[in-house]
Amino acid sequence: QVQLVESGGGLVQAGGSLRLSCAASRSIYSGTAMGWYRQTPGKQREWVASITSSGMTTYADSVKGRFTISRDNAKNTVFLQMNSLKSEDTAVYYCNRAHTNFVAPWGQGTQVTVSS
Repeated sequence: QVQLVESGGGLVQAGGSLRLSCAASRSIYSGTAMGWYRQTPGKQREWVASITSSGMTTYADSVKGRFTISRDNAKNTVFLQMNSLKSEDTAVYYCNRAHTNFVAPWGQGTQVTVSS
């Protein structure tokens, strides 16, 4: 079964933290870079961060220094630790493969709402 299941979102005050999780089926996760993306109403989905199968990470400038992506290969899970959250971080967050055109079917995402 090919699937991505995101969790961990919620409502948080500006300056707070959240940790998102993404459980991926092995066929999606194994041996590939994974990434987090986010989308707000009326806008295109944007890339937030990615991590290669060997653990190298890259970040969008807007989140650099505040967000940390990590992965647990034993559990086919990707995490996004979000600190110092801002109102502009409010979005639905998704995970998927990264650095490839062969993305998997998108999951439902997890809503992150940051109140100012």
